[in-house]
Amino acid sequence: MELQEKTLHSETIYDGKILHIRRDTVLLPNGREAIREVADHPGGVCVLALDQDNNALLVSQFRYPYRQVLRELPAGKLERGEDPDLAARRELREETGAAAGSFQSLGELYPSPGYCGEIIHMYLARDLDFGDMNLDEDEFLNLERIPFSDLVEQVLSGEVKDAKTIAAVLKAKLLLGL
Repeated sequence: MELQEKTLHSETIYDGKILHIRRDTVLLPNGREAIREVADHPGGVCVLALDQDNNALLVSQFRYPYRQVLRELPAGKLERGEDPDLAARRELREETGAAAGSFQSLGELYPSPGYCGEIIHMYLARDLDFGDMNLDEDEFLNLERIPFSDLVEQVLSGEVKDAKTIAAVLKAKLLLGL
């Protein structure tokens, strides 16, 4: 069965600083029409940074939609057209002060494909060299180091809830065998 949907009409319903939301009328494979509401997002990056003792660098920050502080990997939004590798290196330096001698892609994550076009590029950083953090003026976070094995346990127990962190940690666990 053909699964493609053809866009018949597209209407912008919100054009914000980060999100651009549109309502599309589509033609379904069965010939009927349907409405799709889509949040366009420029995408993002996250970095699982492991120091020489296999401690992971985590940031804690208040996440407004959930009204709580979440622990997650250093991450950030891509500028439209920005190279994800360079953005990940930038975000790692800004949020942790670290630069990586070894930088490996862990692939892409589609966090919510039912309504959002965001793609998060995940990376593993090792051979860290530390300097100063350089947070954005509207960014407030705490940095901590946690043994990677403890982080894996926190992911598996549900203590860590952030999707990009969960995906990157579990992929790295399998790839590294730690």
